[in-house]
Amino acid sequence: MPPPPPPPPPPMCFPFTNRSRTRESSPLMVRTDSEKSYASSQRSENRSNRSEKSDNNSHRSSQKSDNHSNRLSQKSDNHSNRSKRSRNSTGSPNKLVRSGSYSTTRTLASDVEKLSFDSDSEVYDLPTLADDSRIKLSPLSRSDSKSGLTRVDSKKSTKWGYGWGLGKAKERERDMLERSPSVDSERPPLYKSPTRTSSRSSGSKRPPFYSNDSGSTLVGSAYERKINDVEFIKEKVDTAERLEEIRKLMAKEKLDYYVVPSEDPHQSEYVAASDKRRAWISGFTGSAGQAIISKTAAYLVTDSRYWLQARDELDSNWHLIPGGAVDGPKDWIDWLVDRVKDSKIGIDARMISHEKATLFNTQLNHKNSKLVYPPQNFIDMVWKDKPLRSKEPVFIQSLEFTGREASTKIAEVRAWIQAQPPAVPSYSKATPTPAQMHIGTLISSLSSIAWLLNLRGSDIPFNPLFYAYLFISLDRAVLFLDPAKLTDEVEDHLRALNVERKEYNDIWAFLRRREWGEGKVLISTETSYAISLMLTHFRYTAVTPSFIDNIKAVKNEVELEGLRRAYLRDGIAYVKWLAWLEHKIQQGYDITEYEAAWRLTEYRRQNKHYWGLAYENISASGPNAALPHYSPTKSGARMIDRDTPYLNDSGGQYRDGTCDTTRTIHFGRPSVDQSEAYTRVLQGHIAIDSAVFPEGTTGSQLDVLARRALWKDGLNYMHGTGHGFGSFLNVHEGPHGFSSNVALVPGHVITNEPGFYLEGRWGMRIESALAIRRVKTKGEFNGDVWLGFERLTCVPIQTRMVKESMLTKEEKQWLKDHNKKCLERLEPLLKDDKRALKWLKRESDRGIGLAAPGPGGITIDWD
Repeated sequence: MPPPPPPPPPPMCFPFTNRSRTRESSPLMVRTDSEKSYASSQRSENRSNRSEKSDNNSHRSSQKSDNHSNRLSQKSDNHSNRSKRSRNSTGSPNKLVRSGSYSTTRTLASDVEKLSFDSDSEVYDLPTLADDSRIKLSPLSRSDSKSGLTRVDSKKSTKWGYGWGLGKAKERERDMLERSPSVDSERPPLYKSPTRTSSRSSGSKRPPFYSNDSGSTLVGSAYERKINDVEFIKEKVDTAERLEEIRKLMAKEKLDYYVVPSEDPHQSEYVAASDKRRAWISGFTGSAGQAIISKTAAYLVTDSRYWLQARDELDSNWHLIPGGAVDGPKDWIDWLVDRVKDSKIGIDARMISHEKATLFNTQLNHKNSKLVYPPQNFIDMVWKDKPLRSKEPVFIQSLEFTGREASTKIAEVRAWIQAQPPAVPSYSKATPTPAQMHIGTLISSLSSIAWLLNLRGSDIPFNPLFYAYLFISLDRAVLFLDPAKLTDEVEDHLRALNVERKEYNDIWAFLRRREWGEGKVLISTETSYAISLMLTHFRYTAVTPSFIDNIKAVKNEVELEGLRRAYLRDGIAYVKWLAWLEHKIQQGYDITEYEAAWRLTEYRRQNKHYWGLAYENISASGPNAALPHYSPTKSGARMIDRDTPYLNDSGGQYRDGTCDTTRTIHFGRPSVDQSEAYTRVLQGHIAIDSAVFPEGTTGSQLDVLARRALWKDGLNYMHGTGHGFGSFLNVHEGPHGFSSNVALVPGHVITNEPGFYLEGRWGMRIESALAIRRVKTKGEFNGDVWLGFERLTCVPIQTRMVKESMLTKEEKQWLKDHNKKCLERLEPLLKDDKRALKWLKRESDRGIGLAAPGPGGITIDWD
């Protein structure tokens, strides 16, 4: 997944969404996939029966209302039962199970939801096309119920199936049916969604196409699948009324501006639905950006990753400020400081870090302006249907995955606290007083708390985290957590660690009363300014870089081995999916970006220790691939075409590791421009992967290696080259990275992801995960101080787009060795999937590039 553009890296959550994306009635309402399937089915039924008599419509409407009520009642009962199951009558906790859901909004679930596409488990009726003059039934289609529908106005339609129908010629369809198992044959259990029926056609139903595995086929035309998948009609949010309410509150506080950041009180990169305040007030759903409301106007400042999305989603009440543009402001602080004079700027102090607030205040002082912190968040006061916080239980991450007991981690933190020098003036010769000694630390980072206590949760989308604060002193530890999230097992775990538990909101009373006694409390620069203000008021604060972030980033051998296993399993899923996708496209199916992405999720779900997605699928074809953070929707997804590269950036969350992989593939003959750009990207990828460097080298010093080949042709990319990632934690994890000045050390893991994006046409990126390790060199200058990379990702790199003449001998050998190594590691694990194994062997043995066109422009591909 592409990291933020350097420097500074802005926070990220959800990737780009397509400009024709659909929207729910409440922008932040979260639905499970089973609920979405129900709603989609009901709408499909209503559309197909609009020609029925009014009494039938009335009956159906009544039945739908009853079903909806029953579903809501059942959902409420299920939620109640889940709460009861967190602690049984005997006091022993029930075992938590991984999610059986495709839901992208949570990592953990206790009930199995929808596991397949509608088109995998349902039979579609043939649509009546008499009213469409562009599309006609062929004679064979009228006489044979097994035949598909083809368009007769395009030569391509017979081959590729554009428009209505299965997108297959009659002969191949019949051959597929003869070779496929019957509908009644044994198959793995699938989710059974409500049956779709249609009054549009009285003919026989289209037979489902089954192949060798349960997730191998798509039924119905691509167009038909798209329209049946539509859930909500996208509408821009009209923010006029919301802004008016905010300005009324601003007038009471006599504010000139009010800032709404993207972050939550813990400065999280990803935020829950209840914390999407900026998205609610502006309508912009990107992960990075700040909303700034003045007395007469409203502004959104965001970086280059989201300019196009912001223009599409903002209504006429908002002005887009492109942060980082040439001759433009660097960020929202730079823009606002340039405008204000004698101004009061309101902000929720919980939503801005100590570091940013301190910088902002310093710059405002020169403009006779200041930050003001209203006691209540203005958005929360206006947002009437604000979602509630998650009540999902916390669970234990066992020693099998962590490699270290929580007690040893806490002891290491206490040793660090004790090692901090007392806060005495440099000129003082007196003995430090108790008030000058450092006696504890307050931790607000959710990933740090989860890692330190060996606990995980499901409060943040794509991240196994839970809302909490943690105070650790030399003789005491206090966890501030919602009691509804505790099970007996977790309570026993905390008791064994001598960790007290208080209510989540008790943190403010704890700080106000200074319950730790005399001494200074250490906080990191990313702690919210609200906490910093409270501690500074009593002169109890010392601000330092996060100690836990530094030790968490260095993976131990158990964590590294877990990541190796996780990436191997993830590679198996990726290869199976690539083989399936190529097979379907070669058969002539039109497949959308959304369908391709979720099919990959289905393959991942079959893996051991799978717990959900690590981030929202980035699945992009054509111009969408030029948007580094584009994520498709059901109704707005583009068909994967054969003339441009297709980019997939995705990863799974596994109990033993967090995965992040990107591959770009082509299903036709790439153009010269595409091949040359892809080759430059590959050369940058190889340069990073092959790098050998001495101890003390930082990621930012190596960054030029990834860009050097691109720079030769005047090409570049605006995001970072790579980022750290967690062990069943966040997909973006610091403090190291290729945009960071933190020295790389053995045990660090980092992604390698150069790319190139041609706006409006196509884009490409190659990403693999690496682990820093010691290497032996010929010279061994200064001794054993040389470092290199171990590649964790095990997915072949397609050679079709590579221009062989541009590669050096070493680069050609690297590419061949990589694909051969993927074959060696994955072949024993793919024996049950002949299609995937055949694809893998072919990719491993395949030459570099494609043969140039012969006389007359004739081309032959021997695949």
